[in-house]
Amino acid sequence: MNKHILVADDDLHIREVISFALEKAGMQVTLAEDGRQAIDYFALHSIDLLVLDINMPEFDGLEVCREIRKTSDTPILFLSSRDDEIDRILGLEIGGDDYVTKPFSPRELVARINIILKRVVAKPVAVMNQLQHGKLAIHLEQHAAT
Repeated sequence: MNKHILVADDDLHIREVISFALEKAGMQVTLAEDGRQAIDYFALHSIDLLVLDINMPEFDGLEVCREIRKTSDTPILFLSSRDDEIDRILGLEIGGDDYVTKPFSPRELVARINIILKRVVAKPVAVMNQLQHGKLAIHLEQHAAT
């Protein structure tokens, strides 16, 4: 499981702690200092999940999420020192998949990321519109059999 995680936080220490924990868990990590760097990097690379600090310069995590949701369903986990219920709800309502408050346990953060990634991989994908066996054809979209 070599997933590529983009971590955007303006605090160097937080970025280093998260990077160490994720790399130890076998993930590839890219770091961004602010929301603008995160958006620019995301536009050019394949990312499996984003970890976004809510309070960043340039673009904050909420603005980054809004921008990314215009074109992608890539999972987003928010980090924030804000623990108010309204902040958590807003983060989830605009498209975040999870919300973790600072200070946090790096092990818990890795566990939450793994859970989100499993859920994304586990989503069934309709590959065909029709199943065929002999003369029997099942048309999935029409809910019909011939």
